[in-house]
Amino acid sequence: MSVIATPVAGERLLGRTMRGARSWLPAVAVLLLGLGLWEGLVAALDVQRFLLPPPSDIARTFWDERDALWSAGWYTFKEALGGFLIGCSAGIAVALVLARWRGLSSAIMPYAIAANAVPIIAFAPITNQWFGVLNPLSKMAIAAVLCFFPVLVNALRGLTSVHPSSIELMRSYAAGEVEIFRRVRIPNSLPFLFSALKVASVLAMIGAVVGEYFGGTQEALGVQIRNSAALFAFETAWAAILVASILGISFYLAIVLLERLTMGWHPSARAAE
Repeated sequence: MSVIATPVAGERLLGRTMRGARSWLPAVAVLLLGLGLWEGLVAALDVQRFLLPPPSDIARTFWDERDALWSAGWYTFKEALGGFLIGCSAGIAVALVLARWRGLSSAIMPYAIAANAVPIIAFAPITNQWFGVLNPLSKMAIAAVLCFFPVLVNALRGLTSVHPSSIELMRSYAAGEVEIFRRVRIPNSLPFLFSALKVASVLAMIGAVVGEYFGGTQEALGVQIRNSAALFAFETAWAAILVASILGISFYLAIVLLERLTMGWHPSARAAE
């Protein structure tokens, strides 16, 4: 008896791709409309270039100085990535400890909240003194502080929001705490964790650029934005901001892709299909 295979998986993947493409159409339309209005209003109202250069000038500068801009963007992105890895790893580790020993939560969480409440602009000069103005670690530290708290809070919520019946079932099978974490708590926390990682990916880029405003090498993107604005090269400053935005969005989309590749088994992913 012959069996005819149907390309169900391929059709499902194509369907998800088409739905994803359609979901982006409104955002693309808003972007094009916003750029058109920006270009038209700047010309119609005769807005001075130091207030707001037109998108066409920014795009021309972005292309003409693409090598220098992307080199600076890659330098800053490496700082953001380092801070992201440090802050997220620390947040996950602390969340695991607090989920295992609940009594520590009331002792540690107030300090985590206090650290998150400190304006990052006030913290940046301190890290420059600790690690050195030209040391990338000073910018990584700022990015790590911004990433730490959202990852800690979301991971801890995911680890502790397990239904009690699931814990009781595992204990009825004589499962220890390590096994409960591995099979119940950690899988339950992954949707919360990925939500935090997506937020942290953007915050890491912001932290790295803000840290560079208070000192850094000339290769850094934040330093180029600051210097270009000081020299009234506003098209270059806006082009550098565009590079930072592209890198931040790309970082965010990389986390989204990782989530889709690793979370296909989760009910939330199947419900989204």
